[in-house]
Amino acid sequence: MPLHLDTRLAHCGRPAMNGDSGPVNVPVVRTSTVRFDSIEAMHAQVRKRAGGLPISTYGRQGTQTHRALEEAMCELEGGSRAFLTPSGLAAISLTLLALTAPGDHVLAIDSVYQPVRKLDAGHLARNGVRVDYFDPLTERIEDRLRPETRVVYVETPGSLLFEMYDLVPIVAACRERGISVVADNTWASGYLFNPLALGADISLIAGTKYVSGHSDLMLGVIVTRDAAHASRLATTYEALGLAVSPDDVYLALRGLRTMAVRMQQHAHNALAVARWLAQHPGVDRVYYPALESDPGHALWRRDFRGANGLLSVGFRGLAETQLFAIADALALFDIGASWGGYESLVLPATADKLAAHRGWHGTAGVLRLHIGLENTADLIADLAQAIAGAQAAR
Repeated sequence: MPLHLDTRLAHCGRPAMNGDSGPVNVPVVRTSTVRFDSIEAMHAQVRKRAGGLPISTYGRQGTQTHRALEEAMCELEGGSRAFLTPSGLAAISLTLLALTAPGDHVLAIDSVYQPVRKLDAGHLARNGVRVDYFDPLTERIEDRLRPETRVVYVETPGSLLFEMYDLVPIVAACRERGISVVADNTWASGYLFNPLALGADISLIAGTKYVSGHSDLMLGVIVTRDAAHASRLATTYEALGLAVSPDDVYLALRGLRTMAVRMQQHAHNALAVARWLAQHPGVDRVYYPALESDPGHALWRRDFRGANGLLSVGFRGLAETQLFAIADALALFDIGASWGGYESLVLPATADKLAAHRGWHGTAGVLRLHIGLENTADLIADLAQAIAGAQAAR
């Protein structure tokens, strides 16, 4: 009988027994130099690495600690090969650089993670790669693909407003044209959704977020579905000289063991807060796919196994300065740009940042909330006093 994902998470990437005993956790192996018994042994390892096997001939290529997390992430995402990078953005940059060349075209969703647009303007455009943006909710992807399109880049749900996109027709249109589909899967982090199972070629995760779960490391993960994409990534990975600390890898692997229970609690807390906000007379809309009133709820129920702690909320009649005032008045929500840790966070997403989202029609922006593992009654009370203060000041 196939094992449940929670069980597989607890057991994947564990060290083998050494004789009759062994540790529960993979040891942290630190090294810059990899030693060999002979020149022939070194050459044999080099040949294996050249053949696509994740084998180290030098420290920046990783150790047993790295191999354990790579194995676990492949298990989580249903992929064949994983690459670890120093951050989630590094995973995005490496992937787009590896899959494109001058003259190529990339099509990305318009609600994409903002640093992707900076990568486009600062590096891809300079290297002769054109990136266009589209809204799958209002446009047919077939109408936006070009003969030189090499990559379609998606996030589901989208950043900031968490729009749900149907990956099935996107994959179908790309597959018949030989176009690679790259999916940023950080929101689900492999536990809630698997884009590779729906035909995407590459899944990206910022392990900084829910894989870590404790806001104490930076990590990106790339998981490929097939050997061809893995080979292209491996060449670029080697050329860029990327390396990840084994200590960060160990912490990520430790965080992975508790992701199931953490994610379930984040979702439970976030849904309680989302439902309270949706009933608040000062709230215009709550953006959270697991909420029954969300436009993407049916698609989320079809494709996802659950939700996380991330939502956004827009208010009626509040100016941008009052959004900032709510954030400043919150006592239990730290102001911070990341998410996925145990703590609750708040960050304004202002109208200028949302302007590229074609589905956005507001004026003052929204507050993005990460609902942590605190008691929900305390979080709701904190939100209530902060919103009341902003409304009174208005």
